[in-house]
Amino acid sequence: MKKADYLIIGQGIAGTMLSWFLLQAGKKVIVIDDAKSNSASRVAAGIINPVSGRRFEPAWMYDTIYPFAKDTYSQLSALLQVPVFTERQLWTVFPSAQMREAFLNKTTVNDYTELPAALKYEAFLDQPFGAAIVNGATVNLRSLLPVYRLYLIEQEALLETHFDMAALEISSTGIIYGDIEADKIIFCDGVATTALSFFKSVKFLPNKGEVLLVKVPGLETTDIIKKGITLVPQENGVFWAGSSFVWDYEDDHPTATQREVLEQRLGQLLKVPYEVVGHLSAVRPSGNDRRPIAGFHPNYPAIGIFNGLGTKGCSLAPFMAAHFRDVLVANAPLMPEIALQRYF
Repeated sequence: MKKADYLIIGQGIAGTMLSWFLLQAGKKVIVIDDAKSNSASRVAAGIINPVSGRRFEPAWMYDTIYPFAKDTYSQLSALLQVPVFTERQLWTVFPSAQMREAFLNKTTVNDYTELPAALKYEAFLDQPFGAAIVNGATVNLRSLLPVYRLYLIEQEALLETHFDMAALEISSTGIIYGDIEADKIIFCDGVATTALSFFKSVKFLPNKGEVLLVKVPGLETTDIIKKGITLVPQENGVFWAGSSFVWDYEDDHPTATQREVLEQRLGQLLKVPYEVVGHLSAVRPSGNDRRPIAGFHPNYPAIGIFNGLGTKGCSLAPFMAAHFRDVLVANAPLMPEIALQRYF
């Protein structure tokens, strides 16, 4: 039998961060992941946005989680020798005069937002009500996830297969999965966790997002551009353009209906032609209160979860994974805002 302290299911941003911090703490970890191409983390643009909502209020715990995330991604970038983290301005186009007024009259003064001295992109964007600058960042998940996967292989810490729940055995001392014996198993596999009977009490709100990959001739920028739809620069002149939110869906595949929705939004933002070169979709694993979910089942203490990071996953994951690591290895108290126990 192979021995491990923790068996982690899923290598999206949640499983990547949790396995990283546990390995750094000297724990034996085995990650099981089948590299599903349209998992939420592999489709996401990795945006870190410091504000939320129409009032541009600072995101939950942002002053704490952002510097921690920046430092963590910088460490991983140095270790893995790939660019992971890029600070960017979000060029946020006001869709109406009311939204401009809401920005000017926002109740919370913060260092993340400002009005530009002059408008940019006039030849490309429809922006009659002006724009604001939001100082954010992106995490290059398309580099981080596959290269970190190779790191796990080097550490003999990855099992590249689909996890089979029927093969899991709960023993008196932990869990057994095939030839692996571990103290605990932690599910970090996104929307797949919603199907597990262990977590049927958790109020997940999974939703499907679709994005287009587009080229906009002549538009060259490192900024994120946002107005009803978000354009995020990728390699080779491609922009990630998304995303939609659908609560009722039949499967996780792209649809003609949502492509039409996304193209309508592009038409409301862009004054120039564009070319669609790709269409992606995934299902996001959000919780009902938009807070991460971490902890262990009250009746099965070897069964754990680290999930529900939602649209703020790239900013939340490093700090929350490190916090959960401290809970696991140093007996630190778990933050009540993210505790699984709130659902039981």
